[in-house]
Amino acid sequence: MKDWWQETFPRGRQSLIISDVHGYPVQIAYGEKGTGKPLFLLHGMGSWSYNWRYSVAPLSKYFRVICVDSKGFGFSEKPCLRREQSGHQVIELERIIQQLCDEPAVIVSESLGALIALALAQKNPQLVGRLVVINAPIFADKLPHWAMSILSQMPIELLQTIDSLRLAYLFSPIVREIMAIERRKVLFDPSILTQEDVYWITYPFVEIPGTLVKVAEDLQIAAKEIENLQANKPNMLTQIQKRLSEIDCPTLILWGDKDSWFPASHGEKLHQQLPNSQFQILENCCHDASTGAAKVVNQAILKFLQQTDFW
Repeated sequence: MKDWWQETFPRGRQSLIISDVHGYPVQIAYGEKGTGKPLFLLHGMGSWSYNWRYSVAPLSKYFRVICVDSKGFGFSEKPCLRREQSGHQVIELERIIQQLCDEPAVIVSESLGALIALALAQKNPQLVGRLVVINAPIFADKLPHWAMSILSQMPIELLQTIDSLRLAYLFSPIVREIMAIERRKVLFDPSILTQEDVYWITYPFVEIPGTLVKVAEDLQIAAKEIENLQANKPNMLTQIQKRLSEIDCPTLILWGDKDSWFPASHGEKLHQQLPNSQFQILENCCHDASTGAAKVVNQAILKFLQQTDFW
């Protein structure tokens, strides 16, 4: 199997070192292609840069496209001796952008990545020139998938044991098949998911120890945030929701009309609360829009950036 990073980016997979929320150095994997103004592609929960495989080439004709694996995901470092805390992704994304570019960037973000991007636009608006959010869990009231719920309740020590014994690697055919079945469920046309796609989507879980633990940690944080939201206790979701009106950069909201995780009504509600936003429904699209509606997504991004004079 050809290396996806080498096939996709002129310099293959690159890395940079940032300080994480605890102040420790952590290695972040990324790839970039094209020239011009910077455009970041942010993946969702359990995914990595490969989710944007259909967007890198089309968007890099006009922009310096940068795909980033969040800490703990994909090929980025997985510091398993330090437990994560709520909001760590926002701080880490801020530091990644500050290292990689010296001007406001376009942030194109999906699912959890979209929530992080919204929070960053509130925390440090100078970094964000334009914002594109896709199927964002901004009004989530539960974890949307059964596997997420299971991982959010499992003891981290047990998952560390599973990782250390390389059980995902030993049972890789089963792991790949289960993940393929579940990934197809978030696609309007499941047949577009190839065997090569399944190989790369599952690669970090099968081949890179620590992936399962770090994903579970972030899921446990998400579950706690939702629990606190429902109990009217302090939580990050409420903080982001209350400050949506502060985001004044031009924003494009894209939402799959068949998204069973977060309904399109959430996108309309987000649009109503973002003063400088546009809203577009993606027809015949489920949650995985970057794969299932890639052509329409790419066209919408370019049209939006042209309309808002970000060239």
